[in-house]
Amino acid sequence: MTMKAAYITECGPSQNIQYGDIEKPVATGRQVLVKIGAVSLNPVDTYIRNGANYWDLPNPFVVGCDLAGTIEAVGEKGTRFQVGDRVWGTNQGLLGRQGTFAEYCSIDEEWLYPTPDDVSDEDAAACSLVGVTAHLGLFRDAKIQAGETIFVHGGTGGVGAMVLQMAKRAGARVIATAGSNEKAVRCRELGADTVINYKTENELEAILKAAPEGVDVFWETLREPNIEGIVSVMKERGRIVIMAGRDARPEFPVGPFYVKCLQLFGFVMFKASADELRACANDINQWLADGTLKSQISRTLPLSEAANAHQLQEDNTLGKEGSIAGKIILIP
Repeated sequence: MTMKAAYITECGPSQNIQYGDIEKPVATGRQVLVKIGAVSLNPVDTYIRNGANYWDLPNPFVVGCDLAGTIEAVGEKGTRFQVGDRVWGTNQGLLGRQGTFAEYCSIDEEWLYPTPDDVSDEDAAACSLVGVTAHLGLFRDAKIQAGETIFVHGGTGGVGAMVLQMAKRAGARVIATAGSNEKAVRCRELGADTVINYKTENELEAILKAAPEGVDVFWETLREPNIEGIVSVMKERGRIVIMAGRDARPEFPVGPFYVKCLQLFGFVMFKASADELRACANDINQWLADGTLKSQISRTLPLSEAANAHQLQEDNTLGKEGSIAGKIILIP
């Protein structure tokens, strides 16, 4: 049997993505077969499609990490789920696993989580990779505490919007940046206490105006971080989280960094264990269900538009076009 999928047979630009029929997967062992309701696009998807891989890809390779849908079949060793259960997940299309931009995916049950009853597939998919990324950096690594102050670069971005909301829920004071008045309004709606327009204000001066003693946590989403500037606005014993910039090689201000007793955390979510991701998912499910975590969906497109969606994401991630605020969702 076949299914529709967005896939590549060769790495390269977005137009390499084909949309057509490939073989429908089956569930064996601990896998379950998920009928996909929605998928979401991440910058890492565009990097992998373009050839930035440290592992071999299946051929054809279905693009995409995130998914939400309904279980259609359970492998003979599966124990976590039953046919008909709604689930969401991420971490596919990575480390040699097949991706998610298809009508069906066969996925090991350890990478899937139950979708709360009142949460749509679109919302669950939109919060998946970005949600666990924010959770890992905030709670596992930076260990943010109530009453602390955090600065978030890009409060309406995919990860930034998750960090903003989760930090606020944890009782932190949140300073965020936005590139337009419209995005600044959205940051405030999500709970930001102070919003800095990085196009009209001096960012570092504005941070210190809002937090004269410095910030406890600095969440960097930029691909070219200014470490010197970051260290200058940190409070003693502050924590810096970096999750982007594979090619960045900035100068590092060793003296001020160690004199302030700072910590620097770098991580990629796909190297987290299944247990670590499940702990993130448990909180995300609770917060989605009670309404304290809201997805940020910028565009919803049919799966057949996957190539155009990749180009739109790339124009914003690399080209800094600023035409999306949040996630691109695709529907099979």
